Amino acid sequence: MHVMLLSCCVLVLLLPCPCFTAPTFTPEGTSSPSTEPQIDLTLATEYLQQYYNLDKEPLGRMKRSGPAFTSKVKDMQIFFGLNATGVLDSDTLEVMRSPRCGVPDVEEYSHIQGTRWNKNVITYRIGRYTRDLPRNTVDSLVESAFSVWARASSLTFVRSHTRNADIMVEFVAREHGDLYPFDGPRGTLAHAFGPGLGVGGDTHFDDDEHWTAGETGFNLFVVAAHEFGHALGLKHSRNPDSLMYPTYKSSRPANLLSREDVTNINALYSPPRGRPSYFPRYDWSSQFNPWISGSSFPRLLQNKCAPDLTFDAVSTLGDATFFFRESYLWIKHNQQYDIKEGPITNFMPKIETSIDAAFWVPRRSTAYLIHESMFWTVKGSLVKGKPRALSHFGFPAWVQDVDAAVHIVKTGRTLFFMHDIYWSYNENRRVMDFGFPKYISEDFPGINMTINAALHKHGFIYFFVGPQVYKYDYTQKLVVGVEKANSWLGC
Repeated sequence: MHVMLLSCCVLVLLLPCPCFTAPTFTPEGTSSPSTEPQIDLTLATEYLQQYYNLDKEPLGRMKRSGPAFTSKVKDMQIFFGLNATGVLDSDTLEVMRSPRCGVPDVEEYSHIQGTRWNKNVITYRIGRYTRDLPRNTVDSLVESAFSVWARASSLTFVRSHTRNADIMVEFVAREHGDLYPFDGPRGTLAHAFGPGLGVGGDTHFDDDEHWTAGETGFNLFVVAAHEFGHALGLKHSRNPDSLMYPTYKSSRPANLLSREDVTNINALYSPPRGRPSYFPRYDWSSQFNPWISGSSFPRLLQNKCAPDLTFDAVSTLGDATFFFRESYLWIKHNQQYDIKEGPITNFMPKIETSIDAAFWVPRRSTAYLIHESMFWTVKGSLVKGKPRALSHFGFPAWVQDVDAAVHIVKTGRTLFFMHDIYWSYNENRRVMDFGFPKYISEDFPGINMTINAALHKHGFIYFFVGPQVYKYDYTQKLVVGVEKANSWLGC
């Protein structure tokens, strides 16, 4: 692995020349001219040497009016979309003070990065941990950060406990053995080497930073997702909407990857077969800003093995089972052991609400996701169009929500449950069956509580009631088993 693995977001600069310690970043100032020109000049000089290949001059020789210095300031201003004057104005200094990734910005910007892993199954290992977060929290955030790229590509990431893993993840401080020392709090946050042998892909986080899973400090999930982009071969982007933008921003995202990010990763690694546009973003919101620590991120750590875990809706979608809880989603592929998880908007940006009920009609390859008085259809792998009114199914006007729904393939009926009553919908004729609603307790003896979710599988209906799941034989009208809801997620 060559030290020139500049595709890495070596949040500590990967330059062929000696590495300069990133400047100490101070609180943002006002838009007025700086009152400390020598401090500004030192900060700018170090910044431009680290990120824009400004040649190092003998001590005291650098002048802010020199042609080389002015040219590099302009390069930096152009990259960040600032007014390219070559002058250290307040906007320019504000960017220079911002915590960021350490890879130089002057390298090739094209998605044709030049380095990639020559395989699609990549292993990773977590070595030294930070003391800022529990180990299981770090494990979960790192796994979720890898999943950001896995969902948008054909890549699969497998955690390893050997030293031969492709990507080594570690929390270190100052000098840590790779010739690119960290600089203490703020400034450079982390760095990652591009694909290759040896240190290739290795990702280091500055343990002098305050790492969190939420809004304070620096959000580990967001920084890790950025760094892993470099470990896969991506370089920095000038696009503020891109996850690969160099600076860390505190702003709530609509979703993590931009269209550009998805295009670039698939230029290096082919898109996922059979799911070309389901896991990547659907609509590319201009409101998204990368490197965010929005309030949604702590929810990435929902404990799927909590003994009191409940679901709002459960449904098959294609070859996977989807588990909805509030605005959170777990996806369990029927032929695989791994579980993908995250806010619903990570997978379906068109859906910004919770899901109250869901069901799958196999002969149409269509799922229906219900929230209060409206529903979305998911066909193939796409959310189709806008939400429609629940009255489409023939409910009376007073029905404004349902608790659960399940489709029974053998009968061609979809059952909708609400409090202590239920309806039967004929999917062939697309009308409600006559004589409904009926009482649940009369037709489903043993089910006397409000149903949270329902799923039909292997000839049985599984009723999710609080943290319990009742396995129901509807031909014998009998509960034949009870289990915990969290057991469906492998707990």
